[in-house]
Amino acid sequence: MKNRTNYLLISALAWMAACTGGSKTTDEEAAVNIVLPDAVDKVTVMELKVSDFQHELISNGKLTAGRHVDLRFETSETVAAIHVKNGDPVSRGQPIAELTTFRLSNRRTQAGDALDRAKLDMQDILIGQGFAPEDSTKVPSAIRELAETKSGYRQALAQYELALHEEQNAVLRAPFDGVIANLFTKPFSLVSSAEIFCTVIDPRSLEASFSVLENELPLIQTGDRVSVTPFAMPDVRTEGRISEINPLIDENGVVRVKAAVNNSNKLFEGMNVRVSIRRSLGRQLVVPKEAVVIRSGRQVVFTLADGKAIWTYVEIGLENADNYTIVSGLTEGDLIITSGNINLAHESPVELR
Repeated sequence: MKNRTNYLLISALAWMAACTGGSKTTDEEAAVNIVLPDAVDKVTVMELKVSDFQHELISNGKLTAGRHVDLRFETSETVAAIHVKNGDPVSRGQPIAELTTFRLSNRRTQAGDALDRAKLDMQDILIGQGFAPEDSTKVPSAIRELAETKSGYRQALAQYELALHEEQNAVLRAPFDGVIANLFTKPFSLVSSAEIFCTVIDPRSLEASFSVLENELPLIQTGDRVSVTPFAMPDVRTEGRISEINPLIDENGVVRVKAAVNNSNKLFEGMNVRVSIRRSLGRQLVVPKEAVVIRSGRQVVFTLADGKAIWTYVEIGLENADNYTIVSGLTEGDLIITSGNINLAHESPVELR
């Protein structure tokens, strides 16, 4: 009786397991049918045509001023007054700062007295040679040079001119129209002739200095238009033209190029910028970058034929921010798929959006 009971229990468990397994299989099949519907990709297409291609060369650079000068006083003295501050505009000849002039004036006076004494000594020597002071124009050049040297006139004259020059240059003036930068000295400070007092920058002479690769040189030339955008202010864009191409390729295969930039009053020397150079390269087969995808490590463009996406290997040439040129693989008039092509396979059925 006990054996019969065990047999019935085992049979019941086996029947329940069979029922549960069948239900699970049915549910999985239903889930597969739901997850993998037979959907058709929707795409957009365009007819491939020959059009004018604007090649765009992109490089990173830095703004520098073509007219940029560091100003120094010519003597070491105390600063008496400073008339400007950083960022102030200045015009040519405008006073920037001045030194105290007591010592400079005193030095010039002493040098003047020494010059007068040397002049008298020179006249005594000429009189001793038989020449009257009023006949100085008749003195032979060899005798006059000897008299100037023996009397110390030449040295005294040089000392006087130096003292006069230093006194006149106790006022620091702007050499050209520009703005003040790097002015950190305070009034009544002692300045040295070896240290930079301030910098004057002409903001109208800004240049974008950037590099191009050796193989890109045929694509640029002096006078080409450029577009310059600071990284810190992407909404600010200014135009310019290539002004200089350095005729030297460095060890890394790059060439330094400069472009004169139209300042928009928002650009500063030292800014890091993005430089874009556009140049028309004539009529070519052009496709949007979105139309090119990578399959098996190669560039592919899908074309539309009989409602199917046709996998086509292509060779691209040049590029700009939006487009590629096609060297081979496509012909004018092909319908190329420009969107919805990310997951397409060869001969996938597609519908137009």
